Amino acid sequence: MPKIGMEPIRRKALIEATILEIGNAGSLNVTVGKIAKRAGVSSALAHHYFGSKDQILLAAMREILARFGQNVNRELAGANTPLQRVEAIIDASFHVDNFQPQVVASWLTFYVLAQNSADAQRLLQVYAQRLQSNLVYDLCKLTDRDKAKRIANGLASIIDGFYIRQALQKSTADRVETISIVKQYLALQLQADARTPS
Repeated sequence: MPKIGMEPIRRKALIEATILEIGNAGSLNVTVGKIAKRAGVSSALAHHYFGSKDQILLAAMREILARFGQNVNRELAGANTPLQRVEAIIDASFHVDNFQPQVVASWLTFYVLAQNSADAQRLLQVYAQRLQSNLVYDLCKLTDRDKAKRIANGLASIIDGFYIRQALQKSTADRVETISIVKQYLALQLQADARTPS
């Protein structure tokens, strides 16, 4: 029988264990038993709280997206200009909470999960749409709307690309260098835009 008041603590432990297990496995080939063992609970209790492995995976995905959102908000709080706000979103995308091996591996496996899970696909769509709209909102203050959408698409693609490279390659740019490369792309696009007649 679950102890009263322990459910939120154990749910959090199971979510953290899921992220770590996926990170170690590098795939969705993890079992509820392994997740539960890492969290220090029984498989039966894990099923009691979440119902299925897919629901545990979705809960872990929601947690990662929530952390990303919190990091975006923190970075934006210190940004005063449209350019600083776009750069703040880039910084948040590669925040140390997000750009660590276990979380990067989890992102990649969630993209795989979304191929067969409507719930996972919806979560990723929400993330992608929010990222796009946040970028476009401030880029529109730096260029026209069509060019803002193009630059935002490029930034989102580069961010996703660095996550894929980080997950699949043992030796890649560290997060500081990665942020620098993405910001350089942004600067080049805005400079090219400034030179291009409207």
